[in-house]
Amino acid sequence: MLVEAKASLVATGVTNVSTKLRHGDLVETVNEMEMDSDLIVVGKRGEGADFAKLHLGSNLERIVRASRKPIMVSSRAFKHVQNFMIAFDGETSSQKAVNHIRMSRLFLGLECHLLMAGAAAEENRKRLQEATGALQRAGYEVHTNLIEGPADSTIASYVEAHRIDLLVMGAYGHSRLRNLIIGSTTTEMIRTCKIPVMLFR
Repeated sequence: MLVEAKASLVATGVTNVSTKLRHGDLVETVNEMEMDSDLIVVGKRGEGADFAKLHLGSNLERIVRASRKPIMVSSRAFKHVQNFMIAFDGETSSQKAVNHIRMSRLFLGLECHLLMAGAAAEENRKRLQEATGALQRAGYEVHTNLIEGPADSTIASYVEAHRIDLLVMGAYGHSRLRNLIIGSTTTEMIRTCKIPVMLFR
């Protein structure tokens, strides 16, 4: 599997590819190796998922919660990314996402959407305006929207309506116990959106 994966990367023009086969706990291994990485890429579903729509890999949340680096959760089908959307809530993790995009060259030239789902309060408008300004100063033309409604359904509807290719958002901003009781927007977005999701903690 590693040989085939390396061959696929080399065929696309990636010249420096190293492979490692490790035994032990996946999360511990990722934490050990992420120090030399800028981005971690993981699949959405585990090997036993049988492509069930609502089933996520058992290690996905563990990796995201434990990692200090951005996580790219890949989708099953590949598509060239022409645009991206930041699901912005004003919290630390989504601010981190905005700052990463502002400082990175990876997203330059892509159409940028910035969406906040929630009450149209003055504080929310101010945070959204500040994030928009930061992205514009970095050279992005930003489509900014504040839409009232639940975060999960609002984000999913926007992604579908605007044919978004990549969703960027903060990840697991609440405790495991809270997520167990009332659910997690992060998990719901990964489950329901059929596009790659880039997560920041």
